[in-house]
Amino acid sequence: MRAPVLTFFNNKGGVGKTSLVFHVAWMLAHQGRRVLVVDLDPQANLTAAFLAERELDRLWDGNGGRAGTVYECVRPLSEVGDLEAPELRKCGIGVYLLCGDLALSRFEDQLSTEWPNCLVEGPYRAFRVVSAFWQVIQLGAEKCEADIVLVDVGPSLGAINRSALIATDFVVVPLAADIFSRQGLRNLGPTLFKWRRGWKQRRDGWSDPAFGLPDGNMQPIGYLIQQHGVRLNRPVKAYDEWVRQMPAEYSRHVLGQDPPPGLHDPRRDPNCIATVKHYRSLIPLAQSVRKPIFDLTAADGALGSHAVAANDAGRDFRDIVSAIESRIRE
Repeated sequence: MRAPVLTFFNNKGGVGKTSLVFHVAWMLAHQGRRVLVVDLDPQANLTAAFLAERELDRLWDGNGGRAGTVYECVRPLSEVGDLEAPELRKCGIGVYLLCGDLALSRFEDQLSTEWPNCLVEGPYRAFRVVSAFWQVIQLGAEKCEADIVLVDVGPSLGAINRSALIATDFVVVPLAADIFSRQGLRNLGPTLFKWRRGWKQRRDGWSDPAFGLPDGNMQPIGYLIQQHGVRLNRPVKAYDEWVRQMPAEYSRHVLGQDPPPGLHDPRRDPNCIATVKHYRSLIPLAQSVRKPIFDLTAADGALGSHAVAANDAGRDFRDIVSAIESRIRE
């Protein structure tokens, strides 16, 4: 059975998405899962969270291996070649990384061009390009015998993310409590519906595909919302104003359902996976040693209240992982 592909996606950036993927991956590994992490964000911030700057320099300078990044895997499709099997980085026990690449943005024009070509006769190359991320993900998952695949993408609604979502079984939506996240939800839901419908039309139109194709389910399984943290003296009232809108906005725009009347508290919303603490003081510390915050020790500088917060983070992310896995199994 193929490993499920879970993508963390929001049309709004700056919601802690990349940090969330990083920590969920490590917690899954701590619980005995074998995890493939895929960085499909052209900004490659997730890759930078895992790898030291010197490693990044080697990777992006062409010394990271023939197919050391996702772009190097798909780049031959821009010429006359075919996909390259990925060279994965083992980042720790149970965690494997398919590295991102700032050059991935060069592939976007080709993805845009080949999307309509999937509807014409003789669509072999068009489908090969449009499904390239899924093909590479499957090769990587098979190579490391992954139990689950986690994908990080950028906040755009362009061709790169369309192909990334086609490769996706399940979608988690990270949110902040602000107007931008609300508007992001209003864009996200209709876009997922449009992409899902468009892919089904194309896939159904190729009656005898020459290679495997993704289902393109991109099923939303819930949202996570950042808890309030004081920033520029923003009052708690502003947080409450926006967070109370998220249950109805998610239900209406992402699921296409009328929200239950009077539902304003995400903690009572079955679509809310969790509320996530900021752990602001621990994030720089964890980034400096490239560890999840729940693995910080006294040797890393996690003393006193920091040690208590690191323990709390472990409990919180165990709950998040448990909730995600139960929704995938439903």
